[in-house]
Amino acid sequence: MLEVKELKTIFSTRDGDINAVNGVSFFLQPGEALGIVGESGSGKSVSMLSIMGLIPDPPGKIVGGEVLFQGRDILKMSPHDLREMRGNRIAMVFQEPLTSLNPVLTIGNQISESVLIHTGRDKRQAINRTVELLNMVGIPEAENRLNDYPHQFSGGMCQRVMIAMALSCDPQLLIADEPTTALDVTIQAQIVDLVTRLRKELGMAVIWITHDLGVVASCVDKVIVMYAGQIVESAPLKEFYANPSHPYSIGLLRSLPRLDSKIHQKLISIEGAPPNLIDLPDCCPFVPRCKNAVEKCKDNNPPLRKINSSHKISCWVDIPQNEKT
Repeated sequence: MLEVKELKTIFSTRDGDINAVNGVSFFLQPGEALGIVGESGSGKSVSMLSIMGLIPDPPGKIVGGEVLFQGRDILKMSPHDLREMRGNRIAMVFQEPLTSLNPVLTIGNQISESVLIHTGRDKRQAINRTVELLNMVGIPEAENRLNDYPHQFSGGMCQRVMIAMALSCDPQLLIADEPTTALDVTIQAQIVDLVTRLRKELGMAVIWITHDLGVVASCVDKVIVMYAGQIVESAPLKEFYANPSHPYSIGLLRSLPRLDSKIHQKLISIEGAPPNLIDLPDCCPFVPRCKNAVEKCKDNNPPLRKINSSHKISCWVDIPQNEKT
C-alpha cells in the first residue's frame, strides 16, 4: 500500500539547514499496523507530514526520495490530487485535538464538511454520516452533540471527534500522530482500544507515531525506531521486544519500568543529548551516547542491515544477548 524510499526533508533557518529526515525507507501492507517510536526531535512527525504533503514551504522542503501510495508518488502529485487524497484515502489524527479543531465551528459542521467535500453526499446525508461516525467512536447521545463546540468536550472526547473526522471518508490508511500524549492514562487506553477496534472492523492500515513503547506493544504489527532523522531499527513487534539490537533501542527499553524488576531498582537513562541536526556528523549520530561504540562507528554512518529475515538495524556492532536486558 505504502512504500517510502530514501525520504529526506530539511528546514532552512538562519543558522543553516536542519536535517529533520535523513533517508527514511519503509513499507506498509494493507491492513497492517506500524509503530514509529523515538524521542522528541527524532523525525517521526516530520516524516509523516512529508508523506501527507503538509510540510510548510518555506521553511521546510522535501529534498529527496519517493513516497509511493498504491503505486503513485505522492511527492509528484498536483495540489488538486493531494487534496483529493488527504482526508479521503489517507487521513491523519494530530497530537493536540483542541488546536486541530476550529473553536468557532460546531462539531457537526467540522465533520460533515469532510463528508461533503470528498463523498458527494448532500447535506442531510452528510449529517446522518456524522451522527453514525460519532456513535462509532463512542460519543454519547451523538445526535444531540452536533451543535456543540469543541470547548464543550473533554480532551478525550475531542480526540474521539478527531478520529471520527479522520474516518469520515473510509480511508485506507490512518496516521495517528501521538494521539494519546495529552490524555490521562485511562483515556489513553480507551483511545488505543478504539483505534485498534476500528482498524479491525474497517480493515484499514494504521501508522502510530509515539514516544511511548507501552502504547505500541499493544496495537501494532511491527516497530520502527528513529533517531536523528533516520531509522536505526526495524522489526516485527514480538521480535523487537524479545531481541532489541540497536544500542538506542536497548536504552529506550531499559528506561521503562518493569513488573519483574527488583524493588527500589532505579530506571536506567540514556546519557547525553541528541546531535545537532544542522551539523550532523558523517559517523553514526548515536556515537557520543553509545557505550558499545567502536572505532569504525566514529568514521562511517552504518546503513540498515539485516540481522535476520525481518529484522534490520543501523549499527556496526553485534551486541551480545546478555547485554540487552
